[in-house]
Amino acid sequence: MIDLAGLDAYGVLTEPATLKLERLLPGPIERVWAYLVDSGLRRQWLASGEMAMEVGAPVELVWRNDELTDPPGSRPEGFSGEHRMISRITELDPPRRLAISWNGTGDVSFDLEPRGDEVLLTLVHRRIPERPMRLMIGAGWHMHLDVLSARIAGREPEPFWDGWTRLRDEYDRRLPD
Repeated sequence: MIDLAGLDAYGVLTEPATLKLERLLPGPIERVWAYLVDSGLRRQWLASGEMAMEVGAPVELVWRNDELTDPPGSRPEGFSGEHRMISRITELDPPRRLAISWNGTGDVSFDLEPRGDEVLLTLVHRRIPERPMRLMIGAGWHMHLDVLSARIAGREPEPFWDGWTRLRDEYDRRLPD
């Protein structure tokens, strides 16, 4: 068993526009990889969308955050029930690394590293344009990864939007201006 004491669930800025988050998840690595690349599994924690396993392939991600938890919680004003984004795979090394261009808000990489019976997932979101977007993205990734952690562990996650709102306020306190 890996000691979780040193693993902070909150994202940290490793550069002014780069956010890094880590989660230790139940393995094996192939299982966690499937939650990244399989549309049916990915829609349970992030967004659906078919993904051709080749660098340069387009990926349409479709978010329906109201469907991630039951109940979904109170959706904040300004968010719709569905959001779509076209991205591209920029790096691919199954089952260890997936990187995607994040249309309009930088690039996202997912790195998986086996740690005994568990897998360390490291998510890095680069080139986040401004502080308000960093707060939204920090809270979003944090909450989505909390949902992923719960799903993989067989637990029920907290209501998505309530968690996102709480985390957005927390990231406002934690991230520098």
